[in-house]
Parts: sequence; C-alpha cells; structure tokens
Amino acid sequence: MTDQAPFPQSPFHAGEQEAQDRVGKRASMEAFGKVAIRPFMPEQHRVFFEQLPFVVLGSVDEQGWPWASILTGGKGFITSPSSKRLNLAARPAPGDPLQTSLKTGAPIGLLGIEIPTRRRNRMNAQVIEKTDGGFSLGVMQSFGNCPQYIQTRDIEFIRDPAAPAEKSAPISFTELDQAAIDFIEGSDTFFVSSYISPANGLTAEGVDVSHRGGKAGFVKVDGNTLTIPDYSGNNFFNTIGNFLVNPKAGLIFPDFETGDLLMLTGTVELLWEDHPEVIAFKGAERGWRFTLDHGLRLSDALPFRSQFGEWSPNSLMADDWATSDARAKAEEQRNTWRTLRVAKIEDESSVIRSFYLEAIDGQPLLSYEAGQFLTIRVRPDGTGSQIRTYTLSSAPADPAYRISVKREPGGIVSNHLHDNLIVGDTIEIKAPKGAFYIDALEKRPAVLLAGGVGITPMMAMTRHVLNEGVRKRYLRPLTVFHAAQTTDQRTFAQEFRAAEAESNGKIRYVSVIGHPTEAEVAGEDFDASGRIDVDTLRAYLVLDDYDFFLCGPSSFMQAMYDLLRNLGVADARIFAESFGPAVLSRRVDAQVQLPAQPPEAEMSVVKFEKSGFEQKWETGDGTLLETAEAHGLTPDFSCRAGSCGSCAVQKLSGEVAYRTPPTAKVATDDVLICCAVPAQGSSTLVLDL
Repeated sequence: MTDQAPFPQSPFHAGEQEAQDRVGKRASMEAFGKVAIRPFMPEQHRVFFEQLPFVVLGSVDEQGWPWASILTGGKGFITSPSSKRLNLAARPAPGDPLQTSLKTGAPIGLLGIEIPTRRRNRMNAQVIEKTDGGFSLGVMQSFGNCPQYIQTRDIEFIRDPAAPAEKSAPISFTELDQAAIDFIEGSDTFFVSSYISPANGLTAEGVDVSHRGGKAGFVKVDGNTLTIPDYSGNNFFNTIGNFLVNPKAGLIFPDFETGDLLMLTGTVELLWEDHPEVIAFKGAERGWRFTLDHGLRLSDALPFRSQFGEWSPNSLMADDWATSDARAKAEEQRNTWRTLRVAKIEDESSVIRSFYLEAIDGQPLLSYEAGQFLTIRVRPDGTGSQIRTYTLSSAPADPAYRISVKREPGGIVSNHLHDNLIVGDTIEIKAPKGAFYIDALEKRPAVLLAGGVGITPMMAMTRHVLNEGVRKRYLRPLTVFHAAQTTDQRTFAQEFRAAEAESNGKIRYVSVIGHPTEAEVAGEDFDASGRIDVDTLRAYLVLDDYDFFLCGPSSFMQAMYDLLRNLGVADARIFAESFGPAVLSRRVDAQVQLPAQPPEAEMSVVKFEKSGFEQKWETGDGTLLETAEAHGLTPDFSCRAGSCGSCAVQKLSGEVAYRTPPTAKVATDDVLICCAVPAQGSSTLVLDL
C-alpha cells in the first residue's frame, strides 16, 4: 500500500513549525514532510518492526504527565497484518505507568530501534484494541529516523520476556538520590516522550518518543534538574516542537548491564542557540532543561542485557558537560601562552613533517575554525625566543592540534622543529586564530587552490567538511587543486583520495605536479603536470558560482588571484591566507568601497602601561611594534604585516591608524601593533603592554 496518498495538510503542528522557522527550514521541511511522513507504514517499516525484540513507547497518564517506556517481547512479538496496524504481544513491566495508559483510543508514540545496526523508525499511533496478551496500534503517522548518536550494543536475553520473574516493587521518588545522579551522568543513552493535544493544530492528539545519545556525561545533573544538549537532527523538531506547545517530558534511562530502568517525568525549559551553555557545548545547536516532578525506579525490568559495541561517530565529535565546562573556563585564558606536549610526529613528505600536540594540564584544547593557524613560541639554541604561526592541518573535531611544517632552507624555527623536537617534548602555543576558514554548511561549492605547504589549511577544511557531512547530513561540494614540485614533496595525497571515496565524489582532489619523473604516469601518480592555469580549471570545473580559497607562497597566490579575477570571479568570492610578506594585492570590485583609514597623528605620546614606558611619537616614526622594540620590549609578533594577529595588544585609550590595512580580525579594543601608529586626534595613546 505504498502508493497511498500522503498527508494533504501539513504534517507539522504550530510548535514544530516555529522550531523549523528558527533554523530557516520551514519551507523545505513542509515539502519534505508531506512525502516522508506517511499515514501508513511502508513495507520496509513493517518488516523492520516485526524483527525487533523490544520497542520504546511514549504515553500520557491520567494526570497529564508523559512517560517513556521500554516494552520487550523477544523477536517476533510484533506483527503487522496491514500497513495501518501493529499487533504487540507483550505487556508493560509491573509498575510501569504504561499499564494504565493502554486504553482504547489512547495516543501512543512508538520508536523501533535496532541498537546493533543503529536503524530506527518512528510512529505516532492510537490504541485500537487490547487483549489479554497485548494490544494493537493503529498508525497515524509513520516515518524513518536517522542513525545519529546511537551507540551500538549487542543484545542477549537472559530469560523469556513472557515468563514471570521475581522483581522488587517499583520505587517512587520526587528527588534524585546520589545513585540516580551518578547513573544519569554516566549514561550515553536515554529516551524522551512528549505530547500535544488536538487543540494544538495536529489532526489527532499526538505523543512522540525519541532517542537521545551522546558521550557518557552528555546529561548534566544539578539537584532535580537535568541539562541536555540538542544536536542537529532531521529538522522535524517533533520533541522540541512539542516542548514549545506543552513543556513536559517523560524520560527513561535504561541500565543495559543490570536491566534496571529509571523513569522520570517533569517540566521542560528550552535553551536556544544563543544561550551561553549551548554556545560552549561543542556539537549542540540548542538545549533543554528538565526538572523532575516525580519518578520510578524499576529493578531488573529488562529481560535482556546489552554489551557496549562502539561509539557513534557523531557522539565522539560532541562534548560532554565536564569537557564543555572546562573549555569555557579555559576560554578565559585564550590570549595567554599555554604549554602543550608533542604526542606524535609523522613525516608527510620529504620536506613536511606533522606534529600532533596535546594538553598536559588536564584542560581541553580550545576550539577553532578549519583553516585557522596556531601561534607557537620556541627557543632554538643560541637564538632566543622565536615566534611563528603555522596553519592547523587537523579538523576542529580532532582530539589533538596538528601542525604540518615544511623545512625551509635557513629557517631557524622550521629546522629546529624538524631536527630537535621529539615525542614528549613541550611547546608553547597561543590559541588558534585567523580570518581564513571555511563554512562547511554553505550551499555554494568551494574550490581550494593550494601551492606546496599551503595545502595544510585545505586539509583541515576538507576533513571538517567531511565531519560536518556526518553531523549535519549535508556535505559541501569541494574541489581541491594542489600544486607541488614533485610527488616526493606532495603531502596528504592519500588523505584527499580517501576523502574522495568517503564523500562519493562530492569532494574531488586534483594533484598537479610541476616536474613528474619519467616513471610516473598521469592519471595514476598525479592528475595534471606543470602549473595550475586556466586550462586546468576548465578541465575540472563546470560553469558555476564558486567560493575560492587560496593558500601558498606569495607568487602562487598572486598568480591564482589574478587568474581568477581575469576570469571574472568577484573579489568577494576569493578568500586567501598569507603570512609575513605574502600579502595579496587585490583588485577590489568597483561597487565595493573599503573603509577609509584615519590619517596618522602629527604628534602623540605613546604609553606602555604595564611596562611603565612613555615615548613621544611624530609623523614618520616607526610602528607601535617598532616603538616598543626600541624601548627593549619584546611583544609577540610573527608576520609584521597585519595578517596573523599575533601582535594584538589591548588599547586602553586613544585611536590608531593602520599603515597596512590588516587582514587579520581585530577585536574592538585590540590593536595590531605591527602595522599601527597613533591616529590624528589622539594626543595620547595607551596600550596594555
């Protein structure tokens, strides 16, 4: 009966529609929902439900409190005689509120979940018949569900689900004891039930029950209040939408090792995307607080036990609350130096070596965007303190920072890192920063053009786009062009080829080798030879609107920029990363007006507050960095061109002008002293230095 007509009216009620509006998905979900949400079960759902040993049900008691329950019957306890009906030959566990809620006409939410494979499908239904051995449900809505955040487990029954078992009486409570708190905070899985009434705009009274998962510790407990992150999902917003209309929830936490069940019901407060706790929790897009009204503890209620299998990749990319709280605290020290340990070293090519850096202070690494750089400080023998910036080649979801450093002839720091740094050594860093990064959710395809070691941010971007494709179920199309002199000097080729395969071709990698050997074959060892030029781009890119990202030596970047501009690509569509003297000379589009820089002061007094120095400054004098160095101060810096942000210093009073407009992002009260001077009208400029 899969040819039955879908819902003629919207399958979403006012609360779901409001939540969809908040994320800009209302129109697309309306069209998709009318197809994906059916008033019957497709054949594959019927087959799926019939093979399940248990299901999760949502119900509402006579006092209007929602409950989530687990109903077990073993394989074959569910049958589907038609696409509109499920028969369940099982009874709720003694003490479960579902026992009294199963009345003819009662609304029920059903979640079928196959934990070993992460498959799940959902249903909104009504009780249409009760029997001595079970009950039947009539389908109101049936739809599939994504496998995200489900930890796999193997299930083994220890007794016949239908056989009577000696069990302790259910324990009622209105406050969470320490045992309950410890169990909840150690859980990686629970189920949540919510509901609305017909007056809320649904065709019938609706109960929903959903899975929630994450790392152990993803639920925070404070007294009787639970705080729960809400991740990216299918955008139906069944649970969140119900909360908007009726802020009540029923939760069930299963103990897969003992068979115990912790059942809670209470009220809900929503935390939206701008809430500080949501912002600090990596992976969360919103959240909610649950306050307990009352609950039940059922001992040995499950006739099966379950052995943990593996974490969901989505769970591993998100925080737990301990990590989130620690990172929020660490963020207060973002602009200070921090010592990390070298955890691993890998040679990526004949000239590039990767260093993996991990925390040694017990605090999480600070978050960053894919494409940003890390500032490091080292002390090579006989040279004193040296500061450099290296782009991170790791993705934001990775557990360690990774910098991939090219050995430069005569390079003090790069040679020091290659020759002297070993696993176990420590290195000082400042938190990642930079304005060169990718938006993985942008719909416009992106083209990444890299020369030599300029491939490092492109590697980070590619891995981030892949990760977000898993988390958000949207993968931004990428084409990566990498120019290297030889295959021996090329790096990350295998990782990019793996990304091509994992993305089913939505990510493409083009290796351009300047001087291939006679033994190397085009199409096997590389894709094109010579340089990246117009013909190279035309061979791989169809006519489309792209964002272009450039990174590499200054001559490479300028050549790529000029090539793109000559092809008619708007300046605003070209994003570039460069350090030191490799500052791009741009041709701004005629309709774009750059902000005017204030003129320099004719005379000013520069005060370095922390150091106690004061210096008269006149037109033509050096930058603020050079002025500080003339007084023997050693402020942090790297590029001396306003592109890296390493020299940022807080401005306490006065105004500055920039001789070179900075490309690095500057906080409102900060100054990039490497290219700044006092501005006209500032008789005194005070810096926190």
